[in-house]
Amino acid sequence: MHNTIVRNVGSFFVAVIAAYILGAIFISQGNIASIVAMDFDISVAQRFDAALHDVAHMTNIYLPVIAVSYLIAMPVASLIIKYAPQRRMILYVLAGAVGLVTIHLTMKLLLGISGIAPTRTVVGLLAQAVAGGVGGYLFHVISLKRTVSS
Repeated sequence: MHNTIVRNVGSFFVAVIAAYILGAIFISQGNIASIVAMDFDISVAQRFDAALHDVAHMTNIYLPVIAVSYLIAMPVASLIIKYAPQRRMILYVLAGAVGLVTIHLTMKLLLGISGIAPTRTVVGLLAQAVAGGVGGYLFHVISLKRTVSS
């Protein structure tokens, strides 16, 4: 029991951090794409610097939002997995993806604005779904119960 709790908590944190890092990088690059669309030149170094800046400075707002979305999405997926265990991987991937897209759509519905500019586009929302899906996949892989073979 204790190992299961530790494994699931660890899986949760790794999944959230991975989704956060990837999501922040996608946000950064989405913002840069808007700048490039205005005929500004952006170097690879500037892209890298912007991504590092966003990853380092969005932790106080975006990281907790992702954590809350995963606190809802992963247990819901776990409940469904009890009835369809053969679909474990796809359900955790979908839970992560849907969780991240849902936070952006919910903010839009509740606040009337998209707080993160790149999520105003389908491509931006899909990028966040990918970030969430990667986190969901990592949750699936890390939380798997390992069997010891003799």
